[in-house]
Amino acid sequence: MAETAQRLLYFLEESYGGTADYAHEQCNALAALGMTVTLLTTPKYPCHPEAGYARQPELLEPKPERPIANRWRRGGRYAWIKLENYRRLARIIDETGVRQVLIGSFGEYLAPLWAGRLRRLAREGVVFGAVIHDPVRDYVVGPRWWHRWSIGAAYGPLREAFVHEAIALDTARPNPALRVTVIPHGPYTYPPPTRTRLDTRQQLALPPDAPVLLAFGHIRDAKNLDLVIESLVHCPTPYLIVAGRVQSAGQRPVDFYRALAEQRGVAHRCRWIERYVPNDEAADLFAAVDAVLLTYSGAFRSASGVLALAAHYRVPCLASSGPGPLKTLVQRYQLGVWVEPDDVAALVGGLQDLLTSPPQPSWARFQADNSWRVNAQRVAERMFDRR
Repeated sequence: MAETAQRLLYFLEESYGGTADYAHEQCNALAALGMTVTLLTTPKYPCHPEAGYARQPELLEPKPERPIANRWRRGGRYAWIKLENYRRLARIIDETGVRQVLIGSFGEYLAPLWAGRLRRLAREGVVFGAVIHDPVRDYVVGPRWWHRWSIGAAYGPLREAFVHEAIALDTARPNPALRVTVIPHGPYTYPPPTRTRLDTRQQLALPPDAPVLLAFGHIRDAKNLDLVIESLVHCPTPYLIVAGRVQSAGQRPVDFYRALAEQRGVAHRCRWIERYVPNDEAADLFAAVDAVLLTYSGAFRSASGVLALAAHYRVPCLASSGPGPLKTLVQRYQLGVWVEPDDVAALVGGLQDLLTSPPQPSWARFQADNSWRVNAQRVAERMFDRR
């Protein structure tokens, strides 16, 4: 590559969670190929000592410090920040002259109001790519016509789209210049446990020999935690750890699930860690459990960062979802038991199978086929292709 072709600007509004973890690994892998990578993000995005990329914290943080009860104020704040962040992106592209820009988490919200700036830059030769973590955009915000217009506007400036499984993207309107490339979701680099399995269980008042399940990460309705709690009624031996915080104000609160566990008589087998879980503590949790729950609804058709994390610690999963990368990876590498989504009976049967006849996962093959190096090589080949 020529010197001018080695600079990449990576745009990321999420400062924590699976998307932020993904961006860190992907930026590091891209930097390891020899390019100069700048992560344009928020001040809350953590400083990683081992980062091979530059962190430029000039975006506004979408998450408010405290929950905003009034939905009009909440929506107005979100809209202002979204438009301001894309304005800042366009300004920085103009100021720095960077020609390759990767959007770390594609989204269409309010795109008719911000995509025009990016289309102008694309006409001037800037190459825009995006990681499409959620390629099936069937969650409708506002009128259907606005939703479709937003999807078309968001895809408009893109030349490159990166997905985790082959799919015909619904771009709402023709975009003949758009190329779709499949990239793997690499396993996360997390620290080794700092406690023994027994110590962590004792800390959480868990029996040393009982099967323990872990629901890890953002708590949201699509993860079917209510069905998991219902399944515990029919499976009397497993304990459940729920570790994470509610993703947004529109989701059911943790108190809903606590109350359900009380009503169904399984609260004594549930443990709740209602906060962001740092990496070292996450390592201890994964070392202490027997299976990870990825029990998504049928509407979920994306990849799962928690699956890659579970693979890192070699913990099998109980998974459900719609057709997509999660189902494909679990079945291809025998990473756990996959069941039909949104079905308590299927969850019960899958849980019993997982505990009585554990799978034999192909951990090494999964990690070799789904490395961050392969991810970065495919991204770099497309983003810097002078077609």
